[in-house]
Amino acid sequence: MSNLTEKIFSANHSSFESVALEVFKFQYEGVDLYRQFCTSLKKNRASVNSIADIPFLPIEFFKSHIIIHSEKKAERIFASSGTTGQVSSKHYVADLCLYERSFVKGFERAYGNVQDYVILALLPSYLERDNSSLVYMAKDLIEKTTDKGSDFFLHDHERLLEQLHILNKEKCKTILIGVTFALLDFAEKFKINFPELIVMETGGMKGKREEMTREEVHLCLRSAFGVNQIHSEYGMTELLSQAYSKGNGIFEYPPWMKVLTRDLYEPLRLQQDDIAGAVNVIDLANLYSCSFIATGDLGKVNPDGSFEILGRMDNAEIRGCNLMVV
Repeated sequence: MSNLTEKIFSANHSSFESVALEVFKFQYEGVDLYRQFCTSLKKNRASVNSIADIPFLPIEFFKSHIIIHSEKKAERIFASSGTTGQVSSKHYVADLCLYERSFVKGFERAYGNVQDYVILALLPSYLERDNSSLVYMAKDLIEKTTDKGSDFFLHDHERLLEQLHILNKEKCKTILIGVTFALLDFAEKFKINFPELIVMETGGMKGKREEMTREEVHLCLRSAFGVNQIHSEYGMTELLSQAYSKGNGIFEYPPWMKVLTRDLYEPLRLQQDDIAGAVNVIDLANLYSCSFIATGDLGKVNPDGSFEILGRMDNAEIRGCNLMVV
């Protein structure tokens, strides 16, 4: 599959659809669950000739099924955090090199050489378990910075504040990546004026705090860190690629990824840009699981290809599973 892998990471606007169709055919043949789903919708290799024809698998299937190519075994199983009593999604990753290649290339496309940064990770709820794809990514990026100042922080906010003061004084290019509730916890206790700091929230309240709008979260964080914009990362356990926002919740994705929206009342129909709907994601790096995923997020794709996340669907799990039960 080295040839297809190279096509994936060489994809551009003009070649994306042809590569996506090749990935669809590969997964239709090799991923049993996905083929069953397609068959239930009366879709097969011959009937799929454009992205609009491709069936998007409801993300809930990652909670109830093992989704992996029949000729592969998982090198790592990532699981979502979830809330108490909720079933976690599991992503059976057959090739960790694909994941590493995707998140490094995606990061460097958005921010430049990772070695130029100090990366601080405030991910307490994720660090407390050993199957987080976000921690795996952060750990690898931290190791690639080659800077002894890069590190994880659990609940030691005082140590984090001290490190931020040092990096601010030394004018180091610094990224603080944190789960939203942990950044807010820090912001309630401390303030620092570090205008050059990149504060990147990864989302995730997960019952830890009262839900807030993105605008409320970003206003609080901008005030606490003395920055003009709050960056965001859009990723999930079921994906191997990420999109990044450098402010105002406007996300851009790498060339091997694409975000579309589907009609809320006709979930098999894709919508035109600039119309709010449920979010579908194509992540070609998901080569050995499923690259075509119908999420429970609400969003809007802008005419320039960027996108915004507007919230979550009501009863997202019920609506998603109603598409098909295998």
